[in-house]
Amino acid sequence: MALTIGIVGLPNVGKSTLFNALTRAQVLAANYPFATIEPNVGVVPLPDPRLDRLAEIFGSERVLPATVSFVDIAGIVRGASEGEGLGNKFLANIREADAICVVTRAFADPDVVHVDGRVSPKDDIETIHTELVLADLQTLEKAVPRLEKEVRAKKADAGELAAAQKALAVLEQGTTLFQGAAAAGLDPADLAAFQLMTTKPFIYVFNTDDEGLADTAMQDDLRAHVAPADAVFLDAKFESELVELEPDEAREMLADNGQEEAGLDQLARVGFHTLGLQTYLTAGPKESRAWTIRRGWTAPQAAGVIHTDFQKGFIKAEVISFDDLVEAGSVAAARAAGKARIEGKDYVMADGDVVEFRFNV
Repeated sequence: MALTIGIVGLPNVGKSTLFNALTRAQVLAANYPFATIEPNVGVVPLPDPRLDRLAEIFGSERVLPATVSFVDIAGIVRGASEGEGLGNKFLANIREADAICVVTRAFADPDVVHVDGRVSPKDDIETIHTELVLADLQTLEKAVPRLEKEVRAKKADAGELAAAQKALAVLEQGTTLFQGAAAAGLDPADLAAFQLMTTKPFIYVFNTDDEGLADTAMQDDLRAHVAPADAVFLDAKFESELVELEPDEAREMLADNGQEEAGLDQLARVGFHTLGLQTYLTAGPKESRAWTIRRGWTAPQAAGVIHTDFQKGFIKAEVISFDDLVEAGSVAAARAAGKARIEGKDYVMADGDVVEFRFNV
């Protein structure tokens, strides 16, 4: 499944530094606006210690984790919806993403220029929200009159017009559709044809420093401000240094910094949650692998991620939970203990299922 998260934010908040850390790529991270002009795409592995354990059990030659794709998009400035900065260019890039990761600066550094001349995470978020809301308003203000004419002429569905009008009312209040759709009785799926940006799930990354990472009151305040979206607090500069180290050195550096987990690992997990994804596992002598599916998918749908023929010819799936397999020590032992289940077409996959599909070619 090719799903992407677009990284957006004001200029000089650490977007490209974060992207460098995520992908170990050398994207230009310069101290001036619009250093990132073309979107940069990086595919990031999702940390999953279960795969290493499976590789031990099956003697796998390699481990293939699930991945999350991040797109580094040019900085937003006030007036972007009207063409300021890179204007519609960045808007088009955001529309192609499945979720929006808003990177906000929460550190003070006189050597790094802030585009508005001051550091205020809430104001930065408001600027980004405003530009995205205004862009979506423009889309709907053009669409609604056209739909009204088409509904009168019985050339369009009245339900589509009603959804657009409800969405317009939410946006006119300055609220993103991600935040306000449910209260307005809107299903974002009903708005898919309009390609609205604020219907997408949001994640908020607060790029801070050691002081900010220790300030739980500040973090609680900002988490509440962006709810119901997830929030991640990290030091992008520290993360970019961390990824250059060997695993043992990185763990030691984290411990010295009082952190149990890298911020990038948190972001990958949060991204998976925000996109409504989970993984199932397959294992054998050649590889132990995590496959990405949407929560709620059935066994045939999951099989189709490996190959469409697996879905078309699906017969059944042998499923063992990861914990049961590890406890048993082998597939044979899990079968003997009654922990292996044969599931049919209606089975809804659980995260961490270890699966072998059976199908007709």
